[in-house]
Amino acid sequence: MEIKEERASEEARQFLPSSQVDSLGEPQFTSIQRIANEPKLEFSLACKGLVAATRDRKLNTFIQVSVVHPAEHILTRYSSTEIVEGTRDPLFLTGVTFPPEYPIYEETKIKLTVYDVKDKSQDTVLTSVLPDHKEPRADVGRSFLGCATFRVGDLVKSKEQQLTLTLRFLSRTSDGGKTVGTIEVNLVKMGEFEDGEMDHITTDAQDQKFLCFLPLKSCSCGFLSATCAHNTENLERMTDRRAKEECALVRECTAPEGLSGKDNLPSLNAVLKNPICKLYRFPTSDNKWMRIREQMAETTLSFHVPKELINLHIKEDMRRNQELKDLGELAPHWDNMRKSVIAHCDQMLSMYQDTLAELGKHTGSSFKSSCSKGEKTLEFIPINLHLQRMHVHSPRLKDALYDVITVGAPAAHFQGFKNGGLRKLLSKFEAERRNTGYQCIYYSPENTAKAKEVLSNINHLQPLISSHADLLLNSASQHSPDSLKNSLKMLSEKTELFVHAFKDQLVRSALLALYTARPGCVLKKPAVPRSSAEESDDLKHQNHPSQIKRQDSIPHHSEYDEEEWDRVWANVGKSLNCVIAMVDRLLEKDNSSKTKEGESDPSAADCKVLHAGGDWYEQLYPLVITLKDCMGEVVTRAKQSMAFVLLQELACGLPQCLMLTLRRDIVFSQALAGLVCGFIIKLHTSLHDQGFLQQLHTVGLLVQYEGLLSTYSEEAGMLEDMAVGISDLQKVMFKVIEAKSEDFLPIITGRREHYVIEVQLPAKMFELLPQEIKEGKLLRMYPVLFNVGINEQQTLAERFGDTTLQENINQENLELLKEYYNLFTEKMPPDCLPHFQEQNDLKGLLENLHQNIQAKRRKNVEIMWLAATICRKLNGVRFTCCKSAKDRTSMSVTLEQCSILRDEHQLHKDFFIRALDCMRSRQTQGALNESDDPETGCLTDNKPTSRHFYPVALLLVSSHLLVVWLILSLALLLAKYQ
Repeated sequence: MEIKEERASEEARQFLPSSQVDSLGEPQFTSIQRIANEPKLEFSLACKGLVAATRDRKLNTFIQVSVVHPAEHILTRYSSTEIVEGTRDPLFLTGVTFPPEYPIYEETKIKLTVYDVKDKSQDTVLTSVLPDHKEPRADVGRSFLGCATFRVGDLVKSKEQQLTLTLRFLSRTSDGGKTVGTIEVNLVKMGEFEDGEMDHITTDAQDQKFLCFLPLKSCSCGFLSATCAHNTENLERMTDRRAKEECALVRECTAPEGLSGKDNLPSLNAVLKNPICKLYRFPTSDNKWMRIREQMAETTLSFHVPKELINLHIKEDMRRNQELKDLGELAPHWDNMRKSVIAHCDQMLSMYQDTLAELGKHTGSSFKSSCSKGEKTLEFIPINLHLQRMHVHSPRLKDALYDVITVGAPAAHFQGFKNGGLRKLLSKFEAERRNTGYQCIYYSPENTAKAKEVLSNINHLQPLISSHADLLLNSASQHSPDSLKNSLKMLSEKTELFVHAFKDQLVRSALLALYTARPGCVLKKPAVPRSSAEESDDLKHQNHPSQIKRQDSIPHHSEYDEEEWDRVWANVGKSLNCVIAMVDRLLEKDNSSKTKEGESDPSAADCKVLHAGGDWYEQLYPLVITLKDCMGEVVTRAKQSMAFVLLQELACGLPQCLMLTLRRDIVFSQALAGLVCGFIIKLHTSLHDQGFLQQLHTVGLLVQYEGLLSTYSEEAGMLEDMAVGISDLQKVMFKVIEAKSEDFLPIITGRREHYVIEVQLPAKMFELLPQEIKEGKLLRMYPVLFNVGINEQQTLAERFGDTTLQENINQENLELLKEYYNLFTEKMPPDCLPHFQEQNDLKGLLENLHQNIQAKRRKNVEIMWLAATICRKLNGVRFTCCKSAKDRTSMSVTLEQCSILRDEHQLHKDFFIRALDCMRSRQTQGALNESDDPETGCLTDNKPTSRHFYPVALLLVSSHLLVVWLILSLALLLAKYQ
């Protein structure tokens, strides 16, 4: 919300209140009592009996709201209502709201100025560039009708919480001014309903027309509309088809006892910041009022998640580089390859470190604007990531929240889309890798992922086994049978996981490949591999440490025995069996000695216990050391073999492999920031919904992305990036933990291919969770993407290009959605589904979605409608994305919100378009200059209406270019007027 200085301080002094002065000479003001995190002040406006300049003229009026700050002696322009056209008794649907942090007091005065708009187009353009201290001339599109002022304290303390003010036309010749009507100011509280005005609005509904100012360039706010009427036509097709069907954004009600305190929670405040609120009141079909508070908030996760992710990338890449260096001596060919790979990896690591350092210096807004999407230092940051929330208080539903996360399509804008996006680049790279020839060994993506998983298991399990082994020795020294049993149990479980982690043919084959890369290798005749039954038989019968032969490291200049790895790997299991057998014998002897010496002298028994404790430690110590040595032997060999596999992956595609990894990291970082934000918001909203919490830990969370990108030119590459980034979110798991400090920001752990997001909740909120979630169960995500291009570029793609990419993405994600639905119906009872005004069978909706995807109709927005409906019915999280999360995104979100009000809250049918225009009106956001766009932060004056209409003089250089220009221009005109 833009606040601008309207008049010089001398002109504002007539409105200044008389304030008290403290002993130090500082004025003291009375604060307004309010609920924490709720707006300080909200009120609605209406005019009656307005006087026009001519008797037969119908007025087109709006009210401009200005605030006198008592401490600064300045009058500032704050906001405006929508324009109500064709009546002298306008009732404005857009209210005025002051956010919690706004400095407003009982002594503050508010000036209400009423204007009559004569020429709407001129007023839209010309008044936005006026100096702040000047009023518009009468010939620029609007005329001054009158103004009135009131003191905030008078409104708050009034018995009926309503003020009726006389509207006066102030002139230099008259003292009191001419009366030109009245203004009604009604204090608004979201928990109360208005009565007594419905007759007024229903009788005049047909006479009042509404006009909204369309912006010259819309902002990032979801409340602001796009300028493209072409987009509006496609999106609003949905409202004509299903006036009586369920809405795409089904209601998301929470328990009344949880709503009032939900937004007050510090954990949510740590994630959301800088909220912008708008207030509306709309009539229902049964002649009652409902109030709507629309909120847009930034999130600190836009920068927090990418910084945490980059830090993990740096640590992972540093480990990988060290593992490559630890491969030991290699033949000249492989050694040169390793040096080249390490050099390139070091350059990439330096780039990550520089990016993290630059992000650490960032100050200012907590979101990335669209004009910054091409900046290299911000390429990991999502574009315009915001929460769009609509809070509805209606007679039918007391409190309902509807959330949508809006974000620009996750894509690598800085790297560009000349060669396509990730989907095409990865496919092309994999095909080239298969034809690399003799220079390196080809491993499939599955084997490469397996190698990374083995290395991750090594780094995770080895320290755990060592710590449990130390605890076992400590229990033995203290002669504690119970502690000894528990330590042995934990040691056995972790060691078994460790052994099974290497039960894969990949490790064996990689060891052989590594040996062939050593200088002077000689291969022995391959041996017949033993069966798993024979290996397990060896583990059972060989339980003495003398039977375990220690193996040296992989020989460099001698014959290589392929069975050597089997013996080294089996030694870990044999060592564990020896430890288990020894502990069993010690506990058995301890039990028998206790039964025989039950009548012995207590002091003598204590001496025997101390002596036995020493015996336990001495007998277990060599076995535990042997276990650690065998484990170390396995770790050394496995690490080297898996590092050699990764070396092949990197060497086969330098430097393209690293550049693709970078691009994928960038896209994934943007997608993950949005996912974390959506999960946290959904968790806070549904803490009192036991059905949702059961679904969360039993099945997982459905996350549905609505894409509005075209399949033409650069946006096709963006869509390819977005599809891969959203698919990669399947590798993310969430875990809810109890916060141990006041820092509630999420913690990210893991590696590429597998991340765990730890969401921190305060103790009181944590206690509301089911036991499974409190015990740390990992929560799975099911992301799906459905894309339908709706702009003029999609028209070109459908007529002259290719839409196969969009069709394939929708078909693939339909299968994922069906998979989630089948899992849901299998594990969850039907009563866990939300209850709606009109229940539709989910199976039928899925079948309808399948038919629409197969139909391949042009700009089939029905796909978006059905996918969103299914997502909401399955308690999912909704995302809406376009190129920059501005024009197309705002059009889609506002249409969905008004559809909710119609289908779920009985919005009066005559006010659907007015409600839609109110939410899309830029006028209600205040008169913003073109250069003061809060999202772009850059000048937008004098831009052409279409970048496709190039100067003809330039095209005349080539006759071919002229023909192309004529064809494109004709196509655009046809698309525009179709």
